[in-house]
Amino acid sequence: MKKAILIIQCPDQKGIVAEVSRFLYAYEGNILEVDQHVDEEMGMFFMRAAWELDTFSLQKDEIAVRFKREVGGRFQMDFKLHFNFPKPRMAIFVSKLSHCLFDILGRHHAGQLDVDIPLVVSNHRNLKEIVEAFGIPFHYIPITAETKVAAEAEQLELMKANEIDFVVLGRYMQILSAEFIDHFPNRIINIHHSFLPAFVGARPYHAAYERGVKIIGATAHYVTEELDAGPIIEQEVARVRHHNTVSELVQIGQDVEKVVLSKAIKYHIDRKVMPIKNKTVIFY
Repeated sequence: MKKAILIIQCPDQKGIVAEVSRFLYAYEGNILEVDQHVDEEMGMFFMRAAWELDTFSLQKDEIAVRFKREVGGRFQMDFKLHFNFPKPRMAIFVSKLSHCLFDILGRHHAGQLDVDIPLVVSNHRNLKEIVEAFGIPFHYIPITAETKVAAEAEQLELMKANEIDFVVLGRYMQILSAEFIDHFPNRIINIHHSFLPAFVGARPYHAAYERGVKIIGATAHYVTEELDAGPIIEQEVARVRHHNTVSELVQIGQDVEKVVLSKAIKYHIDRKVMPIKNKTVIFY
C-alpha cells in the first residue's frame, strides 16, 4: 500500500486535529493512523498522520504546497511530508561484533524491515563473509588516527554514490567526526550498553559483574557530536542475578542490544520519531 505520512509540530492551539482531518477528508484521504502529543511545558503540539495515496485526489507533488496554504501557515506549523516509497536506503557500519549485524540482516531477509541495504562498511574484515552471504556488498575501510580523515572521506563518497538516507552503527567501534555527523543530522542510529557513564571502557560487563548489578540494558539513540548523548529512541533492560557469570551477562546484554536497535530502526523507517532538541517524541 502506498501511503503518505505527515509529521507536524507547532504551538499548541485549538482546532489543529480538526483542520488536519478536514484537509485529508476534503481530498478523499483514507486515514490509517493518527497520533498526537502536547508538551505542556514547551507549549508545543506534535502530530503524525498517515493515509492511503491510492484514493487521494491530490498528486504527490501537490500535497505539501496545498497543506501549507490551507492549514500549515495558519497554525505556524513546521511540518514534513514523507512517503513509504521508494524504500529508504540504509548503510550499516560494523567492526568485529556480529550480533547486531546478524539480527538486522536476518530481519531484513525476513521482510521485517522495509528498507534497502546497499552496503555494509567496516574497519575490519571479520564480518565480510556474513555480509556477502546475504548478497550485500561489503566495504573494508581501515582506520587509524593518521588515516581517519581520508577514511571518512571515502565513507562519505560511498554514502553519496549509494544515495544513503540514514546510517546504523551496529557496534561500530569508531567515533564519527562532526563533519560526518553533519551530513546525516538525526539520521545516524547508534546502540550501546546502558552502563554508560558508570561503566566506561572496553570491558563494561566485567565492571558490571564486579559491582553486582541487578539490571543491564541498552540504549539506541541518534548520534551527535557529544559522545553517547544524542536523542534517545529506544531503551530496554533485563534483570540479572548474582549467579550470572560474565559470559552470561554479555549474552544477555547483546540480546537486549540487538532488539533495541532493531526497534529503533523500525521506528525511524516508519517516521515515528520526532527529535525535539535533545529528546524525542516517539509515536509507538
